[in-house]
Amino acid sequence: MPQVMEFKLPDLGEGLTEAEIVRWLVAVGDVVAIDQPVVEVETAKAMVEVPCPYGGVVTARFGEEGEELPVGAPLITVAVGAQSMPAGAEESAGAESSGEAPRPLIGYGSDHSRPARRRRVRPVTAAVSAPVTAPAPVAAAPPAPVVPAGPVPVISPLVRKLAKDHGVDLRALHGSGPEGLILRADVEAALAALREPAPAPAPAAVAVAAQGERIPLKGLRGAVAEKLSRSRREIPDATCWVDADATELMAARAAMNAVGGPKISVLALLARICTAALAKYPELNSTVDLAAKEIVRLPSVHLGFAAQTERGLVVPVVRDAQGRNPESLSAEFARLTELARAGKLAPADLTGGTFTLNNYGVFGVDGSTPIVNHPEAAMLGVGRIIDKPWVHDGQLAVRKVVQLSLTFDHRVCDGGTAGGFLRYVADCVESPAVLLRTL
Repeated sequence: MPQVMEFKLPDLGEGLTEAEIVRWLVAVGDVVAIDQPVVEVETAKAMVEVPCPYGGVVTARFGEEGEELPVGAPLITVAVGAQSMPAGAEESAGAESSGEAPRPLIGYGSDHSRPARRRRVRPVTAAVSAPVTAPAPVAAAPPAPVVPAGPVPVISPLVRKLAKDHGVDLRALHGSGPEGLILRADVEAALAALREPAPAPAPAAVAVAAQGERIPLKGLRGAVAEKLSRSRREIPDATCWVDADATELMAARAAMNAVGGPKISVLALLARICTAALAKYPELNSTVDLAAKEIVRLPSVHLGFAAQTERGLVVPVVRDAQGRNPESLSAEFARLTELARAGKLAPADLTGGTFTLNNYGVFGVDGSTPIVNHPEAAMLGVGRIIDKPWVHDGQLAVRKVVQLSLTFDHRVCDGGTAGGFLRYVADCVESPAVLLRTL
């Protein structure tokens, strides 16, 4: 009989501890080849297709689409070398992959014929016309199944940890999953009920106040929240800004694109200016090592740039940007942006940046005070380029004006260095010939 192997959710790198199942690429009974992608998952950084190291027939899947699994949790079992479903494979897959006798799953008794670990996480949204309540039985409801003494009907370690961290007694809950299984949504609903003050008695005709919607702070949004919070906690940042006349820069771009060949973006020209400025002011291409109490100046510029996607804001990284010309930078920005919008950036594409360029002008705003992308030391923000009245050669004229802002870690340099960097960038924007003189 073919050997049934269990494939667990692997460590996807960069300290990630869990991932959400987005889409299964195989079904039970499918024949898979070695290294064939079997599931698409979403981590806090990117969408990833996970390949299976075994070839054979899929005998079981663990987890539903939309469910979060911790690293090390079972994903699928595969009958290695088989071309069809072995008899009794689903019942014996777990035992054959581990070499141990099957163990009853908590809350499911000893019946192993059903896919006991498969469960769906329900999104937690509050009702508009009724208050949020815990899923415990109430007097007016039909009698709920009695939870027997012994193990609590919950199998997810994440659910147990959530309940423990917030002091929720799992024995007091009635799960909404199969056979009373307690899900994460049940614990979150109980927490919501505990946070709500007890309503005062009111006449039956008085409408119940609408509840606010609750959106889980997880995945990409959770990772962004944690990173920005850490930046605010650890980095004493400061911001300086300046308006610049970008008329000559836009004219230079139009002239470069008029000669044919790949088009050069404004972002690429600004990136080229940034790499030249960092060569003059290397303090801003650094990081702070708190453990060693050292400022580490970095030899290469790995330039992050903000890209808006349906999943939210991500910051892909252009490696060794200091060695690229505007044409190369344009091509790399386009490639990474396309991957970002398709949700196919690898974790390595989103890490290792040393300086970030944030073009928030695409949102139609003039200025901002960006938060430094920890553990970097600085971020250049660029507003929209718009026609404004401007004094040019002693005369009032309509020029293309942009606001530039630099947020920097005050530990790595003082205001003089930051101001010098920003002034050099502005000078290059106003007169691209300045950049040519310094190359």
